Amino acid sequence: MMAQDLTVLILTYNEEANIERTIESVSWAEHILIIDSHSTDATCKICERYSQVQVVQRDFDSHAKQWNYGLTLVTSPWVLTLDADYVLPHGVLDEIVAAIRGEPWGYAAEFDYLVFGKSVRGSVLPARIVLFQVAGSSYMDDGHTQKLVRGGTCGQLPFRIAHD
Repeated sequence: MMAQDLTVLILTYNEEANIERTIESVSWAEHILIIDSHSTDATCKICERYSQVQVVQRDFDSHAKQWNYGLTLVTSPWVLTLDADYVLPHGVLDEIVAAIRGEPWGYAAEFDYLVFGKSVRGSVLPARIVLFQVAGSSYMDDGHTQKLVRGGTCGQLPFRIAHD
C-alpha cells in the first residue's frame, strides 16, 4: 500500500477529550480528514498540532450526510472511517495494508466498548464497516446513526477498535 491509497476520515463535534488519542492511534496515516460540525471547544486547535490533519467544517444535518460529504473530499481509493472516540490498537498498519491488498471491497471491525477507560462487559452492537473502497460507497441514515450502502463481499479486520 502506498500512503496515498488510504485516507482516515473522522467526524467531530466538541471532541477535545477524545480527538488527540484517536489521531495518535492513526498517526501513521499521511492524510487524516476531519469533518467538524463547528466545535466550540478545543477540538480544532488540537487537530492543528498534526501536519497530516485537514479540518473541514460543515453544519451537521445527519450522520449519513456528514459521512457522505466527507467521502466526496476523499481522493484516495480507500478510506478508514472513525468516530472521534475510537482508538485503534498499536501496530495495526500491517493488518490494514494486508486488508487493502485483499479481495473484499470493505472490512468490518468489532469493538471493545469502554466507559471512561473501563471495559463494559458486553454489547449487542454489531461490527461496523470501517475500512472500504470509496468508489460506489455511500451512507444512508439508519435511526440514530448511519449505515454503509454497498453490495459485495465484506471481510473482517483481525483487530478490535476501542470505543470509549
